[in-house]
Amino acid sequence: MTRALNIALRTAHIGAMGTLLGGHAFDVAPERLMLSLWLTIGTGVALAAVETGLRLLWFHQGRGLMTMAKLALLCAVPLAWDYRLPILLAVIVLGSVGSHMSARYRYYSVIHREVIPDACGPGGRPSR
Repeated sequence: MTRALNIALRTAHIGAMGTLLGGHAFDVAPERLMLSLWLTIGTGVALAAVETGLRLLWFHQGRGLMTMAKLALLCAVPLAWDYRLPILLAVIVLGSVGSHMSARYRYYSVIHREVIPDACGPGGRPSR
């Protein structure tokens, strides 16, 4: 159930973000993009809630810090409207790097100063 929810939320998040970025790249009227912005933020928050598993560990690991940075940048879009396209491109870069960085960085805790896997999957690797 959690995996299906994660996939559904991630799909909605990518769709909303793609619409948002494309709209800003092609200078679509701001009022037409607000729904995409709020859907991107909302699905991002929901994904974070699923990822945390209601544990605080996620918040001080590389994966949580990257996600919180993306959400902060998205929330900055209405406040820094003239810089919205570079902000959204930075969100894309953070999302891509954060999703594909090695477990050594994704699961590194800045508080404990060590890698703390959330749960181990096949081969002893942290599961996503």
